[in-house]
Parts: sequence; C-alpha cells; structure tokens
Amino acid sequence: MTNLPIDTAGLLAIAAALGWASGLRLYAVVFLTGLAGHLGWVQLPAGLHLLQSTVMLGASGFMLFVEFFADKIPGFDSLWDMVHTLVRIPAGAALAAAVFGADQSSWAMAAALMGGTLAATSHVAKATTRAALNTSPEPFSNVAMSLLGDSVVPVSLWLSWEHPYIFFAALAVALLVMVALTWVFAGFLRRLARRVSGWFGAGQPST
Repeated sequence: MTNLPIDTAGLLAIAAALGWASGLRLYAVVFLTGLAGHLGWVQLPAGLHLLQSTVMLGASGFMLFVEFFADKIPGFDSLWDMVHTLVRIPAGAALAAAVFGADQSSWAMAAALMGGTLAATSHVAKATTRAALNTSPEPFSNVAMSLLGDSVVPVSLWLSWEHPYIFFAALAVALLVMVALTWVFAGFLRRLARRVSGWFGAGQPST
C-alpha cells in the first residue's frame, strides 16, 4: 500500500469500498483498515484515525473473530445477518462519510449516501443468498460462500487504495451480480414459503 496523497477519485474509491464491504464483513473492514493505518501501510484520512487506535483494533478484532465462525454455521448465519441489518448499513454510510471528514461536508454527505446504499445492496444480496443456501441440507456451499466473503473484503480494500479505477470496474460487475442473485434467490425463497404454507394449509382439518 501507499502513503502518497490521494486524489478525489481515490477517496471516492476508498469510501465506496468501505461502504460496500461493510455490507459483507463490517468488522473485517474496520479491523483491516485500522490495522493498515496502525502499521503505516496507508495514511488514513483524519476521519478514519479512530480505527487505528488500540482500543478499536482490539474490539474490531474480537468481533471479527466471532463473526468468522458465526458466519460458517448454517441457520445461525442468517440470524446474524438479520441482527446486523441494523448495524452494517449505517456503519457503511458512516465509514464512507469519514473518508472526507467534516471539512468537506458536501462530499461527506454524498459519500454517506453512496456508502449506505452500497452497504445495503451487498448486505441484502449476502443475506438472501445465504438464506437460500441454508435450505440445502449440506453445509459445504454455505461455508464456501462464507470463505469467499472473507477473501473478497481484503482484496476490495486493497484495490480501492492501490488501483481505484480497477476497483470501480470490479465494483460495477459485483453490483450487477449481486442484484441478479438477490432477484433469483428472493424469488426462490418466496416460492418455497408459498409451498411450505400450502403444505401446512393442506394439513388443516376442513370445517
């Protein structure tokens, strides 16, 4: 990574990466970003300096450890996603806004809207996909998807710092894939819910 000054495009890429990746692995985003700043791999914007504090690194590292295993347990992972709907989206917006800080309020507000939207998109896609995979009795596809998420987050953060334009291209592809997955799996879950409801309805005694 680099400590060279970052232009506006680079800051937007970092804000977008923080927002989007927060919808997948919030604690990994917070820990890895803070660790990179703490070790001097990157010069964090002033609004993100809090992430490199010892206290924040300890807290985010512990939650990253918990989430790593929680996300590998079929069924529990969907409960974890449900609870974190209230955490990931506002956190993604806050992290994206912090890239620009209070001195650039217009950019910070735009970044917050972008970060929150990207966090919501990735979170919904992840939660929908994992819920659909949980209908399968085998756990391997679930674990494979979880490991994919574990690897995608650091790669996306690195790209946003080192190759922002490549990151934007990759993000565009990822968003298209996520929207498609959400559409397909949401339809599958709706059909499954109707089928299960029909089974229970058929089992009720007639009056």
